[in-house]
Amino acid sequence: MRVSTKGIVAGIALMLASSTSVLAEELTIFWAEWDPANYLQQLVNEYTKETGVKITVETTPWSDFQTKTFAEFNAHGDAYDMVVGDSQWLGAASTAGHYVELTDFFKENNVGKLMAPATVKYYAEYPGNSQRYWAIPLEGDAVGWAYRKDWFEDPKEKAAFKAKYGYDLDVPKDWKALRDIAEFFYRPDEKRYGVAVYTDNSYDAMAMGFENALFSYGGEWGDYGTYKVDGMVNGPKAVAALDAYKELYGFAPPGWAKTFFVENNQAITEGLAAMSMNFFAFLPSLLNDKTNPHAKDTGFFANPPGPGGEQFAALGGQGISIVSYSSKQEESKKFLKWFVRDDVQQKWADLGGYTCSAAVLSSDAFRKKTPYNEAFYQTMFKVKDFWAVPEYADLLSQLNTRVYPYIISGEGGSAQDVLNGLAEDWKATLAANGHGG
Repeated sequence: MRVSTKGIVAGIALMLASSTSVLAEELTIFWAEWDPANYLQQLVNEYTKETGVKITVETTPWSDFQTKTFAEFNAHGDAYDMVVGDSQWLGAASTAGHYVELTDFFKENNVGKLMAPATVKYYAEYPGNSQRYWAIPLEGDAVGWAYRKDWFEDPKEKAAFKAKYGYDLDVPKDWKALRDIAEFFYRPDEKRYGVAVYTDNSYDAMAMGFENALFSYGGEWGDYGTYKVDGMVNGPKAVAALDAYKELYGFAPPGWAKTFFVENNQAITEGLAAMSMNFFAFLPSLLNDKTNPHAKDTGFFANPPGPGGEQFAALGGQGISIVSYSSKQEESKKFLKWFVRDDVQQKWADLGGYTCSAAVLSSDAFRKKTPYNEAFYQTMFKVKDFWAVPEYADLLSQLNTRVYPYIISGEGGSAQDVLNGLAEDWKATLAANGHGG
């Protein structure tokens, strides 16, 4: 039987195509178990269609996300090619060699101008102001507020509020109004309460809650460049912020001494509180009438300014980094190059991911898409973060030890005493790790 040359060539081509499909890289991204991770899997499926490279978003519960990640890092394991890590991990993961440096990638792909400035500063850069980058901003997030529109708009409530405080009941324009509204709706006899705030002291909830007051009162954790903390974390503005946050806690529902994002959404869904702080990533469920019987009466606002007009909010969210122990670093960079494209960032936002793209965030289409997107847009250009130094876990533990008892039960003396003690703790920890302080 005679075989044609054309047939042989076609057969070889078919074999090569099949071989290419089989040999295409498979990448694994590790993240916590929540809705944005599901959205990311949907997004990367589009990359697979375009390139043939299969990407799996592997997840684990938030409670063991950090432990599992760093166990793999410390073992120099290659189970994950990329990790969507918390901003506080930047110092520890970069200095220990767990992350691939992406400074050249940033320059080549203009990432610094594509993403909102605050997301570049806090999700990607370490050390601060060094212009060295270790992650691509992926999931933008920050603390905002949900509130009961029907309570705020009730004519009787509005009249009573105006009579008591001398101004109109409305979305709080500053922290004074936030405090007044919380006090006004604090009615234990009616099982109505003013506000739900973060209080859990097992990881970073207390820090993420308190710093919304700290930053908007003009306070700072410290100087991230010089590591100076004395006169900053215990300065007059920080002291005033701590007292303001403690006062807000006094208007919370009973049993609110160990709360984070789950409980703060429940404060709205169970009809307990007039207002509730939470990260924007957890707010979408409040618009679902299957999970929130008050969905049609739920509104949203950005963290309000403090007494001096400063307006900031606690940063959440994560950047995506390439794991240095992965053998697929170049393929991961190809994916990240695809991810930062404007059209892909738009798809990410459309799926429900909180894009960090400055262009998408600023677009009318994004800002008007949901009732909380406008507040999210405003917030993502006014965020600040906790320490991202390698010893951040020690700093966080010391903060919880000092601040939690004061907020919950008034222990530790005055707010000044508490923050003086924290400043001493932090100075010692930073100095012991070569940062002076």
